[in-house]
Amino acid sequence: METKDIQISDYNYPLPDERIAKFPKAERDTSKLLVYKKGVVCEDVFRNLPDYLPEGALMVMNNTRVIQARLHFRKKSVDVKGESRDGALIEVFLLEPFAPADYEQMFQQTQRCTWLCLVGNLKKWKEGPLTIEHGPLTFSATRKGEHGTSQLVDFEWSGGQSFAEVLDILGELPIPPYLNRETQESDKTTYQTVYSKIKGSVAAPTAGLHFTDRVLSAVDARGIEREEVTLHVGAGTFRPVKSETIGDHPMHTEYIAVHRRTIERLLAHDCQAIAVGTTSVRTLESLYYMGLKILRRPDITEEELHVNQWEPYERIEMIDERYDYNQGDNQGVQGNHIFHLSPFISIQALLAWMDRNGLTVLHSSTQIIIAPGYDYKIVRMLITNFHQPQSTLLLLVSAFVHGDWRRIYDYALSHDFRFLSYGDSSLLIP
Repeated sequence: METKDIQISDYNYPLPDERIAKFPKAERDTSKLLVYKKGVVCEDVFRNLPDYLPEGALMVMNNTRVIQARLHFRKKSVDVKGESRDGALIEVFLLEPFAPADYEQMFQQTQRCTWLCLVGNLKKWKEGPLTIEHGPLTFSATRKGEHGTSQLVDFEWSGGQSFAEVLDILGELPIPPYLNRETQESDKTTYQTVYSKIKGSVAAPTAGLHFTDRVLSAVDARGIEREEVTLHVGAGTFRPVKSETIGDHPMHTEYIAVHRRTIERLLAHDCQAIAVGTTSVRTLESLYYMGLKILRRPDITEEELHVNQWEPYERIEMIDERYDYNQGDNQGVQGNHIFHLSPFISIQALLAWMDRNGLTVLHSSTQIIIAPGYDYKIVRMLITNFHQPQSTLLLLVSAFVHGDWRRIYDYALSHDFRFLSYGDSSLLIP
């Protein structure tokens, strides 16, 4: 079966509401750990994770930090006496920076900026700015119109704070909608990984929520090298697959940043890694296809390195006599035939391209969808939570364990594992 023809209904399973963890464990690393190794399933606690990892391996984690992306405005209205009164509540949910488009520059702005947003109760916001006053801080939002499926919103404020500081003061942390509860003060800590650094996500890379300094120290003690990438998780991660086949499901775009040192460490480890979370998987696997693009077009730009949704499943044309396709594991022929270039050559090309362009950090984006039929290039072990039925994340897991996902999920359901963002974890070794 072609990957695009996969029926999402084949990836359904019963998930009672009581199995969805509403809050995390008091101690992060006391969560349960399911270990799937070559078809055999067992369980442990997360703090023992390092015991299952090979000494000297490379572990890659996503260091993104969740921003307080929910902003609540109260629309002003005028009553029959001409007096101002509070009107409808309008929620503005930050999705993606627009001007400036760079995340780092965005959070340093001190007067104005523009975001792509989702707007709750949009019909009540027909025109004019919405305003919040908080001490000396006056913060306003003006809707500029539709942009794709989102709204373009201009923000202006006085008081001299950076936009990062404004969000810390006025924003609310966006916990997942399936928790069916209000955000609490504790979520500001528990819904961040202990190694989160780079602000930009609207959802946490939840596989990393189980790590503590104690576990990280044990990882280091096994001689496992740790590298960090940044993928800012978008709201699209919660978008359900509404089409019958996944070929009709539009994958969301997410922005990544990878340091030159990380590319070097990948090469030193023969381009094999343990990925912490599906976001690290998407980042690492996207690097391979960026390398292929560079080999086809050495003058390509960072923006053009964007990995499209179905790119990994398309036939690859590459005619270049500098490469011997029959050497090692580089298989294939020239012309309209698919071939497989080794990850080492692809990542090596990416590093050389960064050097030619004087880049110490790669900034690009990915729309990659990983589903059964996908051939993993870099990730050899995966640490991940238990995902929603009929989700693209469950497809990613199925692809990784060669379709054996039901055995894993049946075990978790029958052994009292907790599911989704604040739930328990798994280590998958195909």
